[in-house]
Amino acid sequence: LSPCPSPGDSYGVLPRPCHALVLLNPQSGSGRALDDFQAVVQPMLAEADIATTVFVTERPHHAHEKVRDEDLSQWDTLVVMSGDGLLFEVVNGLMERPDWKEAMKKPLCILPGGSGNALAASINYYAGYDHVAKKKLLTNCTFILCKGLHTQMDLVSLSTASGKRFFSFLGFGWGFISDVDIDSEKYRWLGSARFTLGTLQCLAKLRVYQGRLSYLPMAAEQGSSPAPRDPQGPVTNGHLPQAPGSPPPDSLLVPLGQPVPAHWTVVPEEEFVLVYAIYQSHLGTNLLMAPAARLHDGCIHLFYMKAGISRVTLLKLFLAMSRGTHLDLNCPHLCYVPVRAFRLEPRVAAGVMTVDGEALACEPVQG
Repeated sequence: LSPCPSPGDSYGVLPRPCHALVLLNPQSGSGRALDDFQAVVQPMLAEADIATTVFVTERPHHAHEKVRDEDLSQWDTLVVMSGDGLLFEVVNGLMERPDWKEAMKKPLCILPGGSGNALAASINYYAGYDHVAKKKLLTNCTFILCKGLHTQMDLVSLSTASGKRFFSFLGFGWGFISDVDIDSEKYRWLGSARFTLGTLQCLAKLRVYQGRLSYLPMAAEQGSSPAPRDPQGPVTNGHLPQAPGSPPPDSLLVPLGQPVPAHWTVVPEEEFVLVYAIYQSHLGTNLLMAPAARLHDGCIHLFYMKAGISRVTLLKLFLAMSRGTHLDLNCPHLCYVPVRAFRLEPRVAAGVMTVDGEALACEPVQG
């Protein structure tokens, strides 16, 4: 669910009275999601004439199965009260439905209940609200739900060499940032402070990853404008005939076994500290990684950091990222390029990859 309207955006509005299915992970973040929902969210929703059915997840993939198999017609919106991982489950559960085109029109809302809360922080930023965290961020996001405006959001289709396909709303990473994300899981009870501790630990053992990175620059495809979009559903640029119910085709990509098309750019360096493709502004509550990003700009904001950067410079970049000023430092090791598609081919299976904060095995991937 989306913030206040900006020019050129088309908005829908939730009906009143409204019935919401709330998918809530009681284990997310520091484990306070259910308490916070009852104390902060429910009284606000009651006043806004939004009735709720609360579904508390009991295991991984529980929400995925629920939205994949359930008749969703009884609810006007799906609300995820958790970290970004639960929304990743919900989006991919919806995309596995035979009626995914219809199901994906159901407005989704994120209420921050995890430790990362990147999408919630991004929507708070797009809405023009001050940078806030914890209860204040939850209050702001609940207020956006109460207002009931909703608009489109880009999804990125990711496919891996082993044949998996995911739909991602936040970002794909390899290297330093993904290491911090996964290595700090054991400090979940610290809330967002887990990432600070994880960053310091990963700085101490700074690793270099070898692989080939290629991309289709934003401007290479059709001038500098994004693809024309179908306001009714997820964006695909394919004009291939499709079987009803089959997921959208990856029309900008060739199979992973083939070389990338000639109009793509291949990065000359093959040693990286990190690669991160992000499609929203925030990587976490306190990390404004892509200040130019918007909910549906048709763009993947690709960052990569070449090997050879010092630990001190890397730390300076992350401190600047809390204000979104890291690109102003003009660090020669940090590269940023807006792209329509990308491919990453690790030389060996080293390190962990992440999609929307969830761990993936290290293998060639494209999106």
